[in-house]
Amino acid sequence: MFGDLFEEDYSSMSNDHYGKGKKLKTKALEPPAPREFTNLSGIRNQGGTCYLNSLLQTLHFTPEFREALFSLGPEELGSLEDKDKPDAKVRIIPLQLQRLFAQLLLLDQEAASTADLTDSFGWTSDEEMRQHDVQELNRILFSALETSLVGTSGHDLINRLYHGTIVNQIVCKECKNVSEKQEDFLDLTVAVRNVSGLEDALWNMYVEEEVFDYDNLYHCGTCDRLVKAAKSAKLRKLPPFLTFSLLRFNFDFVKCERYKETSCYTFPLRINLKPFCEQSELDDLEYMYDLFSVIIHKGGCYGGHYHVYIKDVDHLGNWQFQEDKSNPDVNLEDLQNEEEIDDPLMILKAVLLQEESNLIPVDQLGQKLLKKIGISWNKKYRKQYGPLRKFLQLHSQIFLLSSDESTVSLLKDSSLQAESDIRRNDQQLLKTLTSEPPGLNDRPSCPHWFDINDSKVQPIKEKDIEQQFQGKESAYMLFYRKSQLQRPPEARANPRYRVPCHLLNEMDAANTELQIQRAECDSTNNNFELRLHLGPHYHFFNGALHPVVSQTESMWDLTFDKRKTLGDLRQSIFQLLEFWEGDMVLSVAKFVPAGLHVYQTLDGDHLTLCEIEIADGEDIFVWNGVEVGGIQIPAGRDCEPLLLNVLHPATSSEEEQCQRLIDSPYVFPSNAEIGSVFTACAIPDGVILVNSAESVGEESWTTIPKEDLKKTFREQGLRNGSSLLIQSSNDGDSLLTKRGKWITSVNEVDWLQVKNLCQLDSEGEQVKISATLNTVVFDIRIKAIKELKLMKELAEDSCLRPIDRNGKLLCPVPDNYTLKEAELKMGSSLGLCPGKAPTSSQLFLFFAVGSDVQPGTEMEIIVEETISVRDCLKVMLEKSGLSGDAWHLRKMDWCYEAGEALCEEDAALKELMLSSGDTLLLIEGKLPPLGLLKVPVWWYQPRGPLHRWKSHQDQTNCTFSQGGVWRANSIQDAPSDVHAEVSLRYLGDVEISEDATLGELKSQAMTLPSFLEFSIPSPAFLRAWTVESRRPGRLLRVHCQRLREYKLGQRTEICLEPLQKEENLGPQHVLLRTQMRLPGKRAYALPVDLVWDTARGWTAGSLRHQVADFYSLPVEKIEIAKYLPEKFEWLPVPSWNQQITKRKKKKKQDNLQGAPYHLKDGDTIGIKNLLADDDDDFSTVRDDIGREKQKAFALGKNKSQEALRVRSGDVPSGAETPARPRGPEASLSIHVGSFR
Repeated sequence: MFGDLFEEDYSSMSNDHYGKGKKLKTKALEPPAPREFTNLSGIRNQGGTCYLNSLLQTLHFTPEFREALFSLGPEELGSLEDKDKPDAKVRIIPLQLQRLFAQLLLLDQEAASTADLTDSFGWTSDEEMRQHDVQELNRILFSALETSLVGTSGHDLINRLYHGTIVNQIVCKECKNVSEKQEDFLDLTVAVRNVSGLEDALWNMYVEEEVFDYDNLYHCGTCDRLVKAAKSAKLRKLPPFLTFSLLRFNFDFVKCERYKETSCYTFPLRINLKPFCEQSELDDLEYMYDLFSVIIHKGGCYGGHYHVYIKDVDHLGNWQFQEDKSNPDVNLEDLQNEEEIDDPLMILKAVLLQEESNLIPVDQLGQKLLKKIGISWNKKYRKQYGPLRKFLQLHSQIFLLSSDESTVSLLKDSSLQAESDIRRNDQQLLKTLTSEPPGLNDRPSCPHWFDINDSKVQPIKEKDIEQQFQGKESAYMLFYRKSQLQRPPEARANPRYRVPCHLLNEMDAANTELQIQRAECDSTNNNFELRLHLGPHYHFFNGALHPVVSQTESMWDLTFDKRKTLGDLRQSIFQLLEFWEGDMVLSVAKFVPAGLHVYQTLDGDHLTLCEIEIADGEDIFVWNGVEVGGIQIPAGRDCEPLLLNVLHPATSSEEEQCQRLIDSPYVFPSNAEIGSVFTACAIPDGVILVNSAESVGEESWTTIPKEDLKKTFREQGLRNGSSLLIQSSNDGDSLLTKRGKWITSVNEVDWLQVKNLCQLDSEGEQVKISATLNTVVFDIRIKAIKELKLMKELAEDSCLRPIDRNGKLLCPVPDNYTLKEAELKMGSSLGLCPGKAPTSSQLFLFFAVGSDVQPGTEMEIIVEETISVRDCLKVMLEKSGLSGDAWHLRKMDWCYEAGEALCEEDAALKELMLSSGDTLLLIEGKLPPLGLLKVPVWWYQPRGPLHRWKSHQDQTNCTFSQGGVWRANSIQDAPSDVHAEVSLRYLGDVEISEDATLGELKSQAMTLPSFLEFSIPSPAFLRAWTVESRRPGRLLRVHCQRLREYKLGQRTEICLEPLQKEENLGPQHVLLRTQMRLPGKRAYALPVDLVWDTARGWTAGSLRHQVADFYSLPVEKIEIAKYLPEKFEWLPVPSWNQQITKRKKKKKQDNLQGAPYHLKDGDTIGIKNLLADDDDDFSTVRDDIGREKQKAFALGKNKSQEALRVRSGDVPSGAETPARPRGPEASLSIHVGSFR
């Protein structure tokens, strides 16, 4: 379900262009695509909402539900325009559902959006990306609708359409007394495991009886004794629409993991529920239900994808298969049903009959087969019939193979027989169609089924439903409707039926707007820019065309439709150029360094510009096709002009060679000989050397052999910008020896690499710049701009930014820094970016929204270092498009997580030691004023005989906490489970000063509304803990100590534990939970608090004496151990004097604060009375189960990893494959306002 969800479309652009006028044309934002051939609309997936889309499509294709919702007008539901008004009661969920159904019916778009609907649910973007169960959503959505429709005429909509009842009966075998209990249902949950299908499951549930006998008797109230009885269940009331939820997900208690049941589970298209109903005297039609929707789940129990098969009851869609549209010449398509495709003889005969000579190479026969039926021989037939050649050999009475088995043909008799067979099949088909009753083959009356998979809608056949009986892609929810429900004739193929007028008007207006947008988009997408270069405004000079006056006057921009023909373009140019006389030739031209060059003349006035491959932004030269300014123009790629740098020695008037080189640009046609360089430079003879270095700035000269001087420049591999060196043949290498600078190269470690990031069309360009540690950054930047041949304006508005190993751009480097001051190493990569670098008084900061920062999502900002935190926050909110004042800033710490908040909003960034390159996080939620703490408070109710403080809700066997958790309460005086989960209940938030005491915090917590149900005499009867990992952590012991001294921080949470009596714990006291082991049982009594005074030291002996005194037992007759809940183990605390004799070792280990005990407040200590129990074992049965589960989990994990390695052969067997962490499952909820 979380596959490729987002796609980006980038415009492409040719790099073969040197002009400055070329612009990158971005694709306009396109309107939503129109509906496809099915004429039905899908629903876009928001990231993880396929389960929602499938259920919404089912409700939409339930006409009775849709029309009942449409019948509720604005006078009952309100209006969406008033939803933000404080006093208006607007029922947003049904209104958004109405609007979505209207869009699915009437709006001409491929897929509708559920963004407005999920917003009305109160869902965030995280919720829209999270996967949930569609069965759970079905119940929650119906509950939300019922709540939303309270007080309207639709208050019973869900009850009227989906509500049914079940009656459970127990019949006494003695007195025949019947005891019954009625249950309501909106959907029926049926078993899948060990059941063959839906009818089998219903039989087990509503026909089979459970008998109470022998050791399992029933107490009859009438007989007042245990008797034999029979228990059964029946369907008492059937709703118009019946929903079945299949229990495909189960839990394996042996492996301790969830799994999906993928066995075969059949369900009928029509089902008779009469055998399962309490009242069966009615006509059979009253119990007949037709299948109309199947929600399908593909994947496993921890992830997957939903789509839905839906029956179009009102025939709103076009149920036509695309292959039905074709009408081939040969009747091969008539053979393409499943039965005939399964017969390879018929297919091969038909393929060979299409050949004129009935002769074809065997290899081509396989290709023709693939083309005709869409699947290769090997995939379709090889497993059953063997290789193709072998099949042809085995049927030699039909096929004739050549001697080398390379070609095959049909035998003459077989050819005639095949033709007669096909004709006979056609006649039989015609006879069958004419003999069938009119209703069976009448397409409009056939059941129209569609597969709706998010945005995509495809027609399917009824038999395709059978494919969803089993496997990883199988049916998950079934929806049936009463067969007697008939649709009115006016609803057939009429999507406007019963749609309210205001929604009809809204959809009509939206369709009109869509048509306008599509027309504009179509025009934008099919128009492109052409640059017309007028021949009379150019002259031919130095091997290329150049403007006579200026580029602006010589070039005209023309916007033209690329679907029009070349003749239309020529005619339009004639109308623009009224002065033109004579022939007009249009040629494709391109700018090269030498100037404008003409390449290809355009021919074929009947061809469209797309067909002749004219690109957007193409340069078109308009001329007579022969000459410009009286000079014949060379055209074509072969004579493309090359601009070369020619280095040659200067000569004096006495023709003596001077030790000086002249660097001159020359233009040569690509097809000219290299020897023409001598003529151009007026040098009679010599040696030509070419610079063969590939990198910019490097030089490596190679002599061109004399015999290669006849080659052309293109054959020699020369290109624009290549350098040639001419020297006298008499001097050999003397000039190179004397002018060693011509063969110097850039040192490997004395350069920086600068990448051009200023222009999108040249983003890949990069150059190496020579530098030293003392080189100023400004010089490197200017040199890079020159080397990259960029605009001079960038010198005033650009900067250099280091690029790290992950490709991220770092903080810009100030121009006045040297490389040493900027801490840049030689060989580093820098990006030349638009925008100025921050000054010495400015800060360059990264910032992102939220604490979950993904790579590449950070934004950048430059601010003054004297700006306050408050003003910086405003600037960041404005740049990120956020509003409101409920935001604060946090600095990202070294773990790339949200660190401490910037609490002092009036402080300058400089005062808070922020520097350029730091990352700040925009976190939602307003910080309390400076000096105030916002402390979340929880209620902590441990189990034990002394804890009697309970709320009224806690008097039952389970404690419910709104916003908190459910936890089972133990029965009084029952053996305790020492590792039961901790029960925390959220009470609310307390805002309090850091200077307040712990007692004041407790007092203020007692004023919270949620606290009022507890009867606590005073704050002294409360014990305070910090909350760490959803458990009590650090004990806050001193009642009068200030909160500032506890160093709680802004994100600390507190839990309060009720006490039986007041306590005053000092710094030397340690609070332990002690539990006495029950003699003869592997269980413990309920925990009792023990306050251990460690003034005598943290020794084992001191603790043993304290425990012995507390329980009034001899110290030598007890054993104690600390419980380690994460390992399900007990760590015995021995008598050190008996086991440790060495003084130093004793001093090191006789401290329970250190390893391996790390004893602290709240730890559990188990106590064993050796007078009653001399067993050495401290563990319980639950500990054994916990350890076994851990072992099984580890073993299963290793096995799954090993199986994964075996399946992927490229992974070594000994390699460890890290398991992907699975996030905790989140409950699904829909927030509904109160309308009672």
